[in-house]
Amino acid sequence: MVRPIIKDIVFLKRKSTPASRADLRVIEDLKDTLKANKDGCVGMAANMIGFSKRIIIIDSGLGYIVMLNPVIVRKQGRYETEEGCLSLTGTRKTARYENITVKYIGEDFKTHEGSYSGFTAQIIQHECDHLEGIII
Repeated sequence: MVRPIIKDIVFLKRKSTPASRADLRVIEDLKDTLKANKDGCVGMAANMIGFSKRIIIIDSGLGYIVMLNPVIVRKQGRYETEEGCLSLTGTRKTARYENITVKYIGEDFKTHEGSYSGFTAQIIQHECDHLEGIII
């Protein structure tokens, strides 16, 4: 189901709680909502559609990457950039890392570890900030 994008800063500043198998519907709603916003969005966190769960989705260009309970375990190559967000108006300056490694649970509910770079790494970092209640 396509969900409305949450713009309530108080809600977005809340830390998300761990995700589990009980959150399958949230994953599907995230996919549907990201697809519906594909012209202006390449990633989403569950709190952007009203669920304070540690779930993010990324459109990698080759398909969707769903991460439950992601943790960035390695960062390298800090740089400054500007980002926009469907939940916020305008763009904001922020620091990101060119290369990251993330541990997460996939849609298969198995633990994964992946290394990402460039724009994909930037998207993951942005969405992980959402999970921590960090507004850029």
